[in-house]
Amino acid sequence: MRTDFTAEQLADPEIAESEKVLRTCTHCGFCTATCPTYVLLGDELDSPRGRIYLIKEMLGNNEVTRDTVKHIDRCLSCLACMTTCPSGVNYMHLVDHARRWIEKNFHRPSNERGLRRILGVILSRPALFRIALRCAVLASLFARFLPSRLVPLLALAPKVTPPRPATDRRQVFPAEGARRMRVALRAGCAQRVLAPEINEASILLLTRHGCEVVVTRGSGCCGALVHHLWERERASVGLDAVVINASGCGTTVKDYGFMLREDPAYAEKAARIGSLARDVTEVVGTLGLGKPSNTITASRPRVAYHSACSLQHGQGIHAGPKGLLAAAGFEPLDVPEGHLCCGSAGTYNMLQPVTAAALRDRKLANIAATGADFVATGNIGCITQLATSPVPVLHTVEFLDWATGGPTPKALSANQFSRRR
Repeated sequence: MRTDFTAEQLADPEIAESEKVLRTCTHCGFCTATCPTYVLLGDELDSPRGRIYLIKEMLGNNEVTRDTVKHIDRCLSCLACMTTCPSGVNYMHLVDHARRWIEKNFHRPSNERGLRRILGVILSRPALFRIALRCAVLASLFARFLPSRLVPLLALAPKVTPPRPATDRRQVFPAEGARRMRVALRAGCAQRVLAPEINEASILLLTRHGCEVVVTRGSGCCGALVHHLWERERASVGLDAVVINASGCGTTVKDYGFMLREDPAYAEKAARIGSLARDVTEVVGTLGLGKPSNTITASRPRVAYHSACSLQHGQGIHAGPKGLLAAAGFEPLDVPEGHLCCGSAGTYNMLQPVTAAALRDRKLANIAATGADFVATGNIGCITQLATSPVPVLHTVEFLDWATGGPTPKALSANQFSRRR
């Protein structure tokens, strides 16, 4: 693509980087077939190709319109376009820059600014988030009197907020048997409130396979949720590996080196952390999965594997989780249109509820078509988004832990499991 940035504009490192990305795009249109919003809405400006054109005009002319903001806001950042693109266009870095530029140069209506600020503050702070969820249960009783914009947010809140678990503090969990690896587990923020059992299963699974697991101070929000709202994130610390069991967070942490490349205080540290970051399934795959339970192998439950966008497109992890599920005794099933987003996408389902709901319903229909007993995925956002599924939706590590000696996941009971067989 031809660009016309001035020398003065290119003196800005972010403009210079985006110009490289823009020049890579050939406008071939392969990306349109895998873009969820284009497939759903059929508007060229809601495709990666259309948004790339809007971003070029916005940055080049140094101006932004409400229409441009609308189409950029509709982007899920699912990154399916990057998987499809034959030219290697780094759409992730381009749209991230566009969003930062919009937040700096576009004055949103006060209700939009307020909602974004509230989400950024609450979702990244577990204590506040826990309080907000409890308040949401009460507020849902008066949903018909509340602004329509808030109703979809209340619908996402669970009816019961799990209590804070014992694992949710700084501590070290020793490896069982000979120590093969020492890792730092990112405890996360929203996940540790919504589904603390995921961290518990991760710790049990890793220690059982020879990992010493360190839950470090300051291992809360990695910045992924806040990054979805286009603010600065903070780096964290790691050991032999930084293990992440929320793929949305993993995509952000792995990109720390690029994101903080111009920050002299954090650039070196961020690059090291990004290089050490691993999805939990990557670590388990390296260690090798232990012998699965006879109960699992005998019944071989069918598990629809929903590959989170941040895992398959953001991190390029495809076959690994399905291979682990098969090794654990399950029968992993591919979900039709598996490349399309479920509509969660960080804060997308709260900021764009109509589009998110349509994508959710499409994903649930595709899951139902598999005839699976359960659904496995690697991201808490997807689990929350798909909560209305008639079959249980669990994190992949919960299945792996269960199959190799861990407790039956809380979302499943022995009776439920036996009835399904």
